[in-house]
Amino acid sequence: MNSVEKSQLQSQIIEVLETCYDPEIPANIYDLGLVYAIDIGEGGDVRIQMTLTTPNCPVAVSLPGEVQTKVEAIESVQSAKVDVVWDPPWDTSRMSEGAKLQLGMI
Repeated sequence: MNSVEKSQLQSQIIEVLETCYDPEIPANIYDLGLVYAIDIGEGGDVRIQMTLTTPNCPVAVSLPGEVQTKVEAIESVQSAKVDVVWDPPWDTSRMSEGAKLQLGMI
């Protein structure tokens, strides 16, 4: 997979992540800054590092699985693995300007 293909796949992955929502906050997980890294291997293997707003998040079990399933549905993706990490801890500074505006924070 060349760099153009990886860039296109990264864009597709971000589009999919923008369809995943934390049920308590009306903004998608990508704009909330919950996705820390998207790594794409040469063969289309994808590894995503993400966090949740709190360790007690009600979707702590289901949201990573939803992300994995949606990313694996992309044609160029061979496999997807989602790692939930807690370091660094999430805070509102990770949110996009759009998410902050949507939530009335600016």
